[in-house]
Amino acid sequence: MRTYTIHLPEGALRGDAGALDSAAIVPDGFSRQAFAFSVLWFLFHRLWLAALLVCALLAALVIAGQLLGISPVAGIVISLLASLLIGLEASSLRRWTYARNGRPARDAVVAASRDEAEAKAVTRWLDPSATPRSLAPTAARRLDDSVIGLFPASEGRR
Repeated sequence: MRTYTIHLPEGALRGDAGALDSAAIVPDGFSRQAFAFSVLWFLFHRLWLAALLVCALLAALVIAGQLLGISPVAGIVISLLASLLIGLEASSLRRWTYARNGRPARDAVVAASRDEAEAKAVTRWLDPSATPRSLAPTAARRLDDSVIGLFPASEGRR
């Protein structure tokens, strides 16, 4: 099972079917395609700024490796580690770009596949009786419900 975030335009209201046409569903976790294709993956998803940053990072690694005179094996290990980092953070960069462009994460679903995630998102978004699930922390939190430390005090010892 994987977690998927649903990104909709800022002004979208729950129950608005038109807002779902521009929805983006982003899976959370490691991206094998971003690991394998790095900059091309970002360009495919129209993440221009992230593609530019990743390209600059990879170019800087190559230049630094040549200036330091590292061995080819060490260069391969460093490039694999950089690709691993890209694969781990690709979904986060995609969510960041959507939020920056006015399409913040409005909901999250847990599903086995992308199709199942889309079905759950559509059902939850169009169901008028569903309560909206905010991904932002709630401001109205009672202080006596919060736990400080590893072991909360028992009811009798407060």
